[in-house]
Amino acid sequence: MRARTPHVLMIAAAVLAVLLVARGSMGTAATASAAGGALPPRWPASLQLGLMDSPGGAAALKATTNFGFRYQYLAGGVNTGSGWATWNTNADFPRFYIQDSIANNIVPVFTYYQIRMSSPGKDQPEMAGVLNNLQNTATMTAYFNDLKLFFQKAGAFPDNLVVLQVEPDMWGYGQQSATGDNAATVPTAVASSGLSELAGMANNMSGFAKAVVKLRDLYAPNVVLGYHLSTWGTGVDPLISKPTDAQGDALATRSAAFYTSLGANFDVSFAEFSDRDAAFYQYQYGDSSRWWAAADFARNVRYLSTFSGRIGKPIVMWQIPLGNTKMLAQNNTWAHYQDNHAEWLLDDPGRVNLAAYVNAGVVAFLFGGGASGTTCACDAAGDGVTNPAAINGNTGASLSADDDGGYFRAKAKAYYAAGAMSLSVGTLATPAPTTATTSTATPSPSSSPSATATATKSATPPPATATATPTATATPTASWTMTASVSPTSLAAGKAVTVRASVRSSAPSSALVDIEIYSPDGVKIFQKWYDNQPFSAGITRSYSTKWTVPAGTKPGTYTVKIGVFATGWATMYAWNNGAATFTVR
Repeated sequence: MRARTPHVLMIAAAVLAVLLVARGSMGTAATASAAGGALPPRWPASLQLGLMDSPGGAAALKATTNFGFRYQYLAGGVNTGSGWATWNTNADFPRFYIQDSIANNIVPVFTYYQIRMSSPGKDQPEMAGVLNNLQNTATMTAYFNDLKLFFQKAGAFPDNLVVLQVEPDMWGYGQQSATGDNAATVPTAVASSGLSELAGMANNMSGFAKAVVKLRDLYAPNVVLGYHLSTWGTGVDPLISKPTDAQGDALATRSAAFYTSLGANFDVSFAEFSDRDAAFYQYQYGDSSRWWAAADFARNVRYLSTFSGRIGKPIVMWQIPLGNTKMLAQNNTWAHYQDNHAEWLLDDPGRVNLAAYVNAGVVAFLFGGGASGTTCACDAAGDGVTNPAAINGNTGASLSADDDGGYFRAKAKAYYAAGAMSLSVGTLATPAPTTATTSTATPSPSSSPSATATATKSATPPPATATATPTATATPTASWTMTASVSPTSLAAGKAVTVRASVRSSAPSSALVDIEIYSPDGVKIFQKWYDNQPFSAGITRSYSTKWTVPAGTKPGTYTVKIGVFATGWATMYAWNNGAATFTVR
């Protein structure tokens, strides 16, 4: 999804401990093949669980159960003075984290998230900032030196498996800006960065990917490289758009084509469900579309199966929300938000849901929140054992002080107690249909939208997490023109802005018109839609709505976006990603 602000940085910047040194084998030598391709060297032969884990936390994590992985962001920017290389003397943060992991027989995973957080792009809108940094020679010189430094640190443990997930979201923005899903059309300073190791490499995103692989091969052959699949990189978010099987297969094929265009041999691909709990989106952003139903999981399995089968790489599901709908502690307050992913995966006695993902190529599930305030399998809120009044039918008393009521750790322990699932459970099968049995979790408590519903909804909205223009699935008989104006164009908190949208169809149609406002950070903060709108050919219809700027709203440029969908959110016809802007001062 959209880039996240890693809250682990707040911990990493403060908690820097010298950990025990221990050298030994990591995990089990994998002789089996994952459904999506051969397992990397030293990769465990069984389906492993992992958790976001702070420095020095490996022993406590392992005390819960036999977790296979732990992960930690490496971020802060390559030229900002606060990147990971500054967190410890001699840039030893990765060394300490790897040592702690080895001492507790757990595989360390690093999420390398530096492009977005580097200058000058960090102060620009997200997609533009990422792409501009990729083209900035000075930034990329610092970037490749920073990446090389990581490999040198990780390469000091040649007998141990270390995993590096490379730049979540960046590849998605690259695909959105590419011509024909071809990474070679995305300008990137590679050879021009001046590193001798990269001389002669193409100055494009394909060259970037090959440069990452080359630096790994030179300095840290023990590191398994993870490409990150952003399903919204096609411009269509499958969770939001609810594609048909054929449409979903086409989108997954495009995702695979973009990876293939890199011409670089990554070892695994990372993917994600969502970076935040469904109820976090609902209560913080007024967006209740983030709940997953059984059909959404089935579409996801099909998408991953198609993608993994086409690129021949196994998949790691990453940063999985930790909320649940079972425990009293989950009352949709800060750090206690509900979600149903942990239930779908770990509260399924027959392991049917896990088997479906393994057959699609998944070889690990890594859990953790992507923003402060999301549910943690820890007591991040500092409120101890919490058992507020039940909501939405949750009745489970807290098992610990963890903000999720201890649910995840209990289910993870039960998973390992029953025996970790073999990765040879099945072979890559024909993708499953989008029909599925009902989940044990109950999704969104919201009601269906009305013709003029606002903000909170359970219907299918447009991609709120991608900042570039989605690929529209247009009707064969109509094309759409959407524009907007705002008044005033500059206002202070407490004042109201009026948005006037104009929509015209080239043919007689019936449609849903959606108006949204996004913050400077790309977060949707307002929405109003009008369903069952009749359009005559060539006749413009106008819509007007107001948004009052709340006190404390962040100053900056706000963007109005307009979408046109089939009635009931069935299909997206057209999308204007920048219909108008205004300034909050």
